[in-house]
Amino acid sequence: MAFLVFSLIGCGNSNGKDSNADKIVLGFMGPLTGDYSIYGETTREGIDLALEEINAAGGVLGKQLILVPYDTKGDKTEAINAYNRLRDNDKMVALLGGTLSGDTLAIKEIAKNDGIPILTPTGTHLDITIDAPNVFRACFIDPYQGETAAVFAANNLKAKKVAILYNTTDGYSEGLATSFETKFAEFGEVINVEGYTQNDSDFRSVLTKIAASNPDVLYLPEYYSKAGQILTQFKELELDFPVIGPDGYDGIEQDYADVAEGHYFTNHFAKTDEAKIVQDFITNYTKKWGTSPTTFAALGYDATYIMVEAIKSAGNTDSAALVTAISNTEITGVTGNVVFDDNGDPKKSISIVQIKDGKHLLVDKVAVED
Repeated sequence: MAFLVFSLIGCGNSNGKDSNADKIVLGFMGPLTGDYSIYGETTREGIDLALEEINAAGGVLGKQLILVPYDTKGDKTEAINAYNRLRDNDKMVALLGGTLSGDTLAIKEIAKNDGIPILTPTGTHLDITIDAPNVFRACFIDPYQGETAAVFAANNLKAKKVAILYNTTDGYSEGLATSFETKFAEFGEVINVEGYTQNDSDFRSVLTKIAASNPDVLYLPEYYSKAGQILTQFKELELDFPVIGPDGYDGIEQDYADVAEGHYFTNHFAKTDEAKIVQDFITNYTKKWGTSPTTFAALGYDATYIMVEAIKSAGNTDSAALVTAISNTEITGVTGNVVFDDNGDPKKSISIVQIKDGKHLLVDKVAVED
């Protein structure tokens, strides 16, 4: 099912140059229903805010921008179907998506063959941009946040021994666990690595086993809904060592503030960052949507401005021209300064956030190493 912001009528070539002559069509795909819907919904809200601002200022190349969003439900087959519809029926110029790494990886090879520019706001899995010159991302990559979490555990939390608990059926969780484990080995000992599956719901036994190994820190790479379930049982067992998670924790304070209290996660920005661009975004987003933005909203917002700057630079919507323009685009965004490397990954800072009194506290901001 497609969730359309505007109804598009007309026909044209595969990248939209001949249809909707006074408009530029951007595609979006992400989970708008189901367990991961908060990620798709908030990413789209960030994109919508950016498009509203851009269109109010006159659009780009004298044209208004239109977003056509599709619901993938977090399902890879749905993602492929959505991409094909956006390409064939809606004649998108470029895709702002997918939202989840799995969705984005599912369409990678098709998109690579098509040559249509793909800019995922939030897909952090390393493989997304590998050997795909037309695929970019607005977020940092998983290995970087896994490694940063390991350094933070060692240097800031003074951890000598750590445990890892990860989802063996999810590539996002597994990749983060691997990068954290490899990096922390440079500082101390990884004393316990345990796994579970997506369908598991009782984590008391594995948490008890981890506690028995007496770690200084637990690394729990997950999306916040599952992490919230685990942290609920963590608190029930009265465990008291700190937990570090990844950017998938963003939003955890909305449903699991009590059990997430005091724990940490790596993120793309922090709401307590005093930078003007951050505070202006938070004000405008809250005014439009009536709630505080998540990092997915911030990344959707930044991704839109990256794409628009590329369209301006290219001077047209030709796919090859846009790919070249994106690779050379530099912007200062809500989530940091964006400069792309040769793989289409941005070199940008990473925030360490702690949940404190149900809110985000910026603990540290780590600059990317060249």
